[in-house]
Amino acid sequence: MKQADLPPDIRDLLIPSHTDARMVYECIGCEAHYPLDRFLYTCPGCGGLLRICDLTFDALLEIPGHLWRRIFDYRKLLNCEGLKGIFLFHELIFPIIPLDAVINLGEGHTPLVRANRELSRWAGTEFSIKYDGLNPSASFKDRGMASAISFINYMIKATGIKELLGICASTGDTSAAAALYLSYLPHDVVRSVVLLPQGKVTPAQLSQPLGSGAVVIEVPGVFDDCMRIVEQLAEEYEVCLLNSKNPIRIQGQKSYSYEVAQQLDYQTQDLVIVVPIGNAGNVTAVMEGFLDLYRLGIIEELPLILGVQSDHANPVVLWCQSGEYRPIEVRPSVAQAAMIGNPVSFPKVSRLVEEHFKDRFAAVQVTEQEIIEAMLIANRHGHVVCTQGGESIVGLKKGAELGLVRAGQQVVVDSTSHQLKFAGFQQMYFEDSFPEGYDIKPREELKNRPIAMEASAKAIARHLGLKKKKG
Repeated sequence: MKQADLPPDIRDLLIPSHTDARMVYECIGCEAHYPLDRFLYTCPGCGGLLRICDLTFDALLEIPGHLWRRIFDYRKLLNCEGLKGIFLFHELIFPIIPLDAVINLGEGHTPLVRANRELSRWAGTEFSIKYDGLNPSASFKDRGMASAISFINYMIKATGIKELLGICASTGDTSAAAALYLSYLPHDVVRSVVLLPQGKVTPAQLSQPLGSGAVVIEVPGVFDDCMRIVEQLAEEYEVCLLNSKNPIRIQGQKSYSYEVAQQLDYQTQDLVIVVPIGNAGNVTAVMEGFLDLYRLGIIEELPLILGVQSDHANPVVLWCQSGEYRPIEVRPSVAQAAMIGNPVSFPKVSRLVEEHFKDRFAAVQVTEQEIIEAMLIANRHGHVVCTQGGESIVGLKKGAELGLVRAGQQVVVDSTSHQLKFAGFQQMYFEDSFPEGYDIKPREELKNRPIAMEASAKAIARHLGLKKKKG
């Protein structure tokens, strides 16, 4: 639909300007500001984590919350390339980026699907699943990459960058998203490199950055080991780090919150968001996103954020229990993206909880057995969730049992990736072939396997117990 076809009182507000905003890096520790004319990940002054700060955010308050709702809702009708995907919420994502620099590969606006009655009964409460596995590279990481790569594209145009190397550490999904989005930029300017923990990434996930043409480097150890290497590279060499430590990633991931609010008609009263914690970038973005909407009066109430971790990688759960944070050594997990013992964005989480979500944040831990079986059970009830989605669903079940989630609340569970990326874990369950260390013993009633039979309708009907039609 064209802008001129929309109501006169709204049409002039639909196309945003990129010249009105002023954005800077802001240290969450010493609160120092640095211009967005380079790639920064930590504060040059104190070493603290950075966030992106819109110095002109308060100007957005001149538009009342109910009008912002109409802007975002009507904007969905426009056929404007720069306002598709996560940049529908341009003013809240990266308002300094011109629309012609936005990279959109079809990310965002993933469906919210209500769990059926049987699955809700199993979980202990009604809930809906947001399917972020339907993003272009089949995970929620595309939200952050659309933001980061759009910013890189803007920097290339604005500063004349001639050569850039984008790099990330990953357990699979980040590498797939980074390699995909970087491959869209000019190949004579941009190169893509990913570091993966050797033998700890599924074949499906490994195929993605390889297919996008990235240089894939496998190193011994776990994700935390890869992360330490790319952090050192980003500190000592001219590279662009694309992990969630880079605050330009978090900007895009906030779109998850904006979409959930829009899909619920902005009614967030008594809302619970269940999300796996992993490297803590996503839960940070989810909290920041809802906080943006709350500050603008678009929503009236902040949700409860329920973070979930495996007992094989649970530093945030232990922090909630003891008040003391310490990194831990992880053990093998089917929720590979969450197998992180020292989440890089934890300082942001603790700051957000302390300042805004003190009574609206909780974390629960679940077992590996519970994670894989929750995935299987959810998918047997009409869903397509990954192991991280299974982690979230059984985390909801645990939250209901502990009284953190009450009947009658609105609940949205984050399924971060596509189930097919983790089909190998499903097969290992069916074949009872998990290596030692996963602590998973399959139950016979959840196993499934193909049945070889002769090519005979009669034999198949007999096996299925079918009855012949009468007459």
